[in-house]
Amino acid sequence: MTTIRPSREDDLSAITAIYAHHVLHGTGTFETEPPTLADMTARRADVLSKDLPYLVAQSDAGEVLGFAYCNWFKPRPAYRYSAEDSIYLAENARGQGLGTQLLAALSQAAEAAGVRKLIAVIGDSANLGSVGVHRAQGFSHVGVLKDCGWKFGQWRDVVLMDKVLGQGSDTAPE
Repeated sequence: MTTIRPSREDDLSAITAIYAHHVLHGTGTFETEPPTLADMTARRADVLSKDLPYLVAQSDAGEVLGFAYCNWFKPRPAYRYSAEDSIYLAENARGQGLGTQLLAALSQAAEAAGVRKLIAVIGDSANLGSVGVHRAQGFSHVGVLKDCGWKFGQWRDVVLMDKVLGQGSDTAPE
């Protein structure tokens, strides 16, 4: 059984290791140098300072198997109801439905925080796992930014998907 819960400071070493693996071996992020523990600590603090969710998936044995968070899509005030999601799983946790669980919990937490639009900016068109998880959680394909990132000696696309949360654009925000 896996528990999805808010992240804690003592999760940061595992979060940093999971993300470093993706930086070094994957195309879901276009970072090329793994951030340090201090970097990841600051990033988490930034998300939490905005009252946005930063979650982890934890095994019964206490191992952090993945993490998910959202942050404002853009820094300008007009974007303050639109957030970009990020989800990363430990290599040994892939293919078990944890990404779907994390994204579902993140969507609920983001909606509770006042987010009306959740945006997925997925690195690499070949990242079918991430595209599939987002599609399964009700995200719609918005478009592809062709060849906009260079990683591992190749040009990489970015897939854009989005999902309306709560009342979306049907009403003015409060």
